[in-house]
Amino acid sequence: MLKWLIQQSQSVRSPWQRWGMVVTGLAFGLFVAIATLLPQIETLDTQILLAIHHFHTPTLDRLMVLVTYLGEPLILFPFTLAMGGILLWQKRRQEALGFVIAIGGSLGLNIWLKELFARHRPALWDQILQVPFYSFPSGHAMVSLVFYAVLVYGLIRQFRSFRLLMVAVGTSLIATIGFSRLYIGVHWPTDVVAGYAAGLVWLAVCLIFQSLLLARPRETASD
Repeated sequence: MLKWLIQQSQSVRSPWQRWGMVVTGLAFGLFVAIATLLPQIETLDTQILLAIHHFHTPTLDRLMVLVTYLGEPLILFPFTLAMGGILLWQKRRQEALGFVIAIGGSLGLNIWLKELFARHRPALWDQILQVPFYSFPSGHAMVSLVFYAVLVYGLIRQFRSFRLLMVAVGTSLIATIGFSRLYIGVHWPTDVVAGYAAGLVWLAVCLIFQSLLLARPRETASD
């Protein structure tokens, strides 16, 4: 995987694309490192969660529950299908397919990774929400990163003058969703970090393949 990312980085010309590939490679390495060291870092995970728990208030509890639902994969996927339908209606078939594959693929990949690592969720206090499934990596972190990043990417292409604002809002929302999972106590910190890392790698793979698909007609026409 890392070798493939390096090869792709050599085929792009834009400095921003190259930096993106470097960050993606680092994210892949970070995920592997966390997955390898899971037993050794559980003590640090516990200390971080207990420190966050000291700031619990009833008002924050309600706010964090609301925020966490903004990253619920089973809620985001129906929105994905709706967005895909809108893009199809606008005859933007490749974008519709790319959007659905990116979000649906991140959800499927997350489920597979959870079953692969089978890490149990923390049980350090009485939780606000009861969540099934395994813990690693965080599905909220992974799927929300892909969903909102793709959404912001599409909006930037339509409204370039607001790109900095949209990136700031999207990044803040993704980060807050990840924090909400720690606040509620249903994920270890490394679950969330690994979820972001895995989401970033999957997002890069999807964007690379979509750029190759979009470039094919131009290459064919030039021949």
